[in-house]
Amino acid sequence: MVSKMTAPPTAPGLDAELIAESRTRPETFAVLFDRYSAMLYRYVSRRLGPEVAEDLVGETFMVAFARRDRYDLGRPDARPWLFGIVTKLIARHHRSEAARYRALSRLPMSPDTEPVADRVAAGVSAAASKARLAAALAGLGKGDRDVLLLLAWGDLSYEEVAEAAGIPVGTVKSRLNRARRKVRAALGDIDPTRDEE
Repeated sequence: MVSKMTAPPTAPGLDAELIAESRTRPETFAVLFDRYSAMLYRYVSRRLGPEVAEDLVGETFMVAFARRDRYDLGRPDARPWLFGIVTKLIARHHRSEAARYRALSRLPMSPDTEPVADRVAAGVSAAASKARLAAALAGLGKGDRDVLLLLAWGDLSYEEVAEAAGIPVGTVKSRLNRARRKVRAALGDIDPTRDEE
């Protein structure tokens, strides 16, 4: 049997145990980095672009490591905590994020040289939707955008979004409702955060 002292736990749901153990054995915190860095990178990259994503993910784990003594060990999953940290770091880039979405909304549709008519039509439709989505995201308030993207791109539950954003679940629901209405209107009554039935 492998003891906890010789190998860090790797089973899902043991984040709180890893954080507790990292208080005396700091190297065990690296397991959290291995577990969540790619997920956070994808999220930040979608919001701000790959140029700053790596730096913000690294900074997220530096902040998390420094604050690990204050982590609530009653919360077994560290994802909401880490998404909360990265969302606060993204807030420093609020202007550049909105500018990125505005720029994406102005990009011309790229011509598709593929001779297949269905592929061309799908590509044109996707490019037009992407521009409208970017414009809609640029028009959202920071709190509404954070909630929408934590849910849609961060793949967090309402409760996890509430924990990450430091707001009540009711506020998450009202911000999400407002954000969905605005995005849906910009996309011609299509809600990109809901799966098709």
